[in-house]
Amino acid sequence: MKRKLAAAIGIAGMVVSVAACGNSDSGSSDNSGADAKELTVWLTVDAQNNWPELVKAADAAVQKKHPGIKINHEYYGWPDKNTKLDAVLATDKAPDVVEMGNTEMLGYMVKGAFAPLDTSKFTNSSAWLDGLKASVSYDGKTYGVPYYAGGRVGNWRKDLFASVGVKSTPKTYAELTAALDKVQKKEGDKFSAWYQPTRDWYAAMSFVYDAGGSIAKEDGGQWKANLSSPESVKGLTEFKNVVDKYMHGDKTKDENDRYIVYGQGKSGMIFGAAWEGATSADPKNDKTGKLKDNLENFVMPGPSGKNMPVFLGGSDLAVPVKSKAQAVAAEWINAFTGPSGQKGLMAKGNLPNNKTDLATLKNDPATAVPATAAESNWFVPMAPGWGQVEKAQILQNMLQNIGTGRKSVEAAAKEADAAIDKVINTK
Repeated sequence: MKRKLAAAIGIAGMVVSVAACGNSDSGSSDNSGADAKELTVWLTVDAQNNWPELVKAADAAVQKKHPGIKINHEYYGWPDKNTKLDAVLATDKAPDVVEMGNTEMLGYMVKGAFAPLDTSKFTNSSAWLDGLKASVSYDGKTYGVPYYAGGRVGNWRKDLFASVGVKSTPKTYAELTAALDKVQKKEGDKFSAWYQPTRDWYAAMSFVYDAGGSIAKEDGGQWKANLSSPESVKGLTEFKNVVDKYMHGDKTKDENDRYIVYGQGKSGMIFGAAWEGATSADPKNDKTGKLKDNLENFVMPGPSGKNMPVFLGGSDLAVPVKSKAQAVAAEWINAFTGPSGQKGLMAKGNLPNNKTDLATLKNDPATAVPATAAESNWFVPMAPGWGQVEKAQILQNMLQNIGTGRKSVEAAAKEADAAIDKVINTK
C-alpha cells in the first residue's frame, strides 16, 4: 500500500443534521431499501486503479439478486474524499456505500453519520482482525465492515548487517539490539543504525502496548488516559532508549519522509508500514544504488519477548444513515469483502480483514512476514473525543519532548495524560 491513510477524524464542520438521524437501533440488516432500484458506491482510487475486477464481481452478485438495479460508482483521492463526503451528508443525496480509512471512522460514528450493521450478515465477521473490528465499533454497535489491512514490519539492509557478521534477521529483541550495536559502532555517530523518527507515535505506542500499557482505558463508560502508568512508562522508556542509541537524525521529525531518508542510505533499519522498504528501494528514491537486492522485511520482536504489537492501517466500508438503499448496500459490501473478494485483495498484496485468511498467508514465504506481524495488533481508543487528541498532536508532542530530552519520560507522560483527559470524553 503506497498511500498514507488520511487520518481526518476531525469533522467538526459536518452539518449537525446528520447526527439527528443517527440514533436508530435498526441498521441495514433490516429490509430498509431492499427494493432499491439504484445503488451508489463511493470508493477511493485504489480500487479503481488496482482491483476494478473485484468491484465488477460485487456488482454482478448484487445484480443477479436484484435484476435491473443500477449501480453507480464514484472514485475519490484520499486528500479530498472527506470534504466531499461531509458536504453530501448534509443533503438528501447521500451515497449508499462509502470507503473510509479506519482511522477516519470514529468521528463519523460519534456524529451518527453511519447506519448500524448486523454483523451476522457479513461473512467471516466473527474472525475480523481485532484492530479492524475495533475501528468499526462504537458504543456497543457496529457501523462498518473491514475491507483490507496493512501492517508494520521491521526492514533492514542485509549487506550492512552482514558486514558486521549478522547473517539472519532477528528473532528476539536482544538479537536485534546486539546487531544494531555492531552496525552503530562500525558506522559512527553520524549514521542511524535504526532511523526511528521521534514523533512517530504509531511505533512508540507499539512499545507501550508491548509493555502492557495503553494510551487510555475505559471504565464505566468514561475514558481515562493511561500513558503515565508504570507499564506505559516502561514502553516509552524503551522507545527513548532506541531514539537515544540509534537515531542520529533530526529528533523533531515524524515518519512521513522516512522512506526518503532510508533511500538516502543514512540508516540501516526502519520499523514502518510494509510498503516503505520497497518504496525506498525504488530507483527514484534509492540514492545508494544498493537497496534493491539488500532490503529484508522481518517480524518486529518486542522487548516483552513476544512479537511487537503493530498498528493496523486499512480501509472500512460503511453505509450512511441517510442511504435509501441500506439493505442492498449491505449486500454489496458483503459481496465485495467476502471470501472471493478477500482472495483477490490478497493477490494484490493486501492483508485480509480476517484471521482465517490471514493464516493462509503465513504459509507463503512471500507474505509470511506481514501476515505474522499483523496477528498482534492494537488500535486507537474508540473514545468520542479521540479525534481531538489526534488534532492536538498530543502524542507527537509528548514524544518530541521525550526524544529531545526536554522532559523526562514521566513528566512528559503525565502532561500528555492531563491533556488527553481534557478532551477524550468530549463529543
